[in-house]
Amino acid sequence: MAKVKVSVQDPAVEPADERRSSLLEATRRMMLASIGAVALAQEEMETFVERLVERGQIAEQDGKRLVRDMMERRRDQTQRAEEELERRMESMLSRMNVPSKSDIDSLSAKISELSRKVDELKRTGPGA
Repeated sequence: MAKVKVSVQDPAVEPADERRSSLLEATRRMMLASIGAVALAQEEMETFVERLVERGQIAEQDGKRLVRDMMERRRDQTQRAEEELERRMESMLSRMNVPSKSDIDSLSAKISELSRKVDELKRTGPGA
């Protein structure tokens, strides 16, 4: 007879996992959309400047400088957006009670210290 494996999941854990999963998926979609928008804007800007140069409305050097300046501004804006996204993600994870890396590192250090003390007590014995 075939064995049937039944999985019982803690209902308190499932919603947190679902929230975390949907949060990560939403973040991934948002990042992909912003990358696509930035790439499209960059292409359109370069095409626009090329047209201005071709028409003689701006000098080629001015066009190159304009593109370079716009790229630098875009990089700065992207960096600020990434920092803001990271700050918001940390805040959201904190509200969901997801421990930070430093929380986990701190707990790991405490566990290591307690394990060392337990091992020491085992070696010395209860009455020693």
